[in-house]
Amino acid sequence: MSETPAVPDGKRPTLADVAARAGVSTALVSIVMREAKGASAATRERVLQAARDIGYRPDARARLLRSQRSRLLGVQFGLQQPFHADLVEGIYAAAEPAGYQIALSAVAAGRGEQRAAETLLADRCEALVLLGPQAPAARLAELAGQLPVVSVARRLRSPIPGLEVVRTADDEGARQAVDHLVDLGHRDIAHVDGGRAPGAADRRRGYRTAMNRHGLGEHIRVLPGGLTEEEGASAARALLAARSRPTAVLAFNDRCATGVLDVFLRSGVTVPADISVVGFDDSHLARLAHIDLTTVGQDSARLARLAVGRAVARLEGEEAADGEDVVAPRLVVRGTTGAPR
Repeated sequence: MSETPAVPDGKRPTLADVAARAGVSTALVSIVMREAKGASAATRERVLQAARDIGYRPDARARLLRSQRSRLLGVQFGLQQPFHADLVEGIYAAAEPAGYQIALSAVAAGRGEQRAAETLLADRCEALVLLGPQAPAARLAELAGQLPVVSVARRLRSPIPGLEVVRTADDEGARQAVDHLVDLGHRDIAHVDGGRAPGAADRRRGYRTAMNRHGLGEHIRVLPGGLTEEEGASAARALLAARSRPTAVLAFNDRCATGVLDVFLRSGVTVPADISVVGFDDSHLARLAHIDLTTVGQDSARLARLAVGRAVARLEGEEAADGEDVVAPRLVVRGTTGAPR
């Protein structure tokens, strides 16, 4: 092997650098990196060792751009949503074995869904996976008219041609939470609502249905809430200022529940001795030891597999299942629920 100077600091190693290090032609290095025929086992190993020595990594994106297909799945996600992080992890796990790579585009303060989706389209993504999209149905229909689109964690009132749907049975999750609290002996159970967020209407309906089924219709109490800790905190302050406090609270999601817990803690309200709290999602946040939140778990790994499967099926010309995939939730009991005083 020839002795060549190290690659200059700050410069990304190239095929030519690997070739010089290994003492072979650039064309032969290209053959090895493409895993094509034409190089002996010894030569292949020498080239790969040279690449490791100088830190060369093949530019997969450039290789894809040179081909007719990008094999990229674009994923739009909420930057501040812990459950979306769980979904993204599952999407990576499902996409790579199928031969697809992932391009991410975040929705954040000052960066709306339209901008996030346009970035993915500019990256030549072949399909979009939208996590909890809040865009109007007309916008979703516009995207679905351009390429395969999978909506995750949002029920649509009516089908949109070309748009696949994968979601959790949110109403059933809320019913499980109420059933759990009633089994513990609670009757006065409040719900901190999710407003217009995806899944909020179903969770609200599930809560009302379960309360009525248990004969607790007179105790139904729905407070304005939302996706964030701040909205959960605002609802908690309203509950503490009310003439009568509930003995249990079902929050829209884990972030909202965390805001509720924070206000209770600062106000000297003991959870669960004074008030029990249930979240929704079973995100990483809920599993933290100091939060230990009872919550309704969404099967993020299954949702991700189904979403990727539907996108890939459309791209590969396979016949996808009609309608939508609805995944059952599961109650995860931790330390924030107990019997009322």
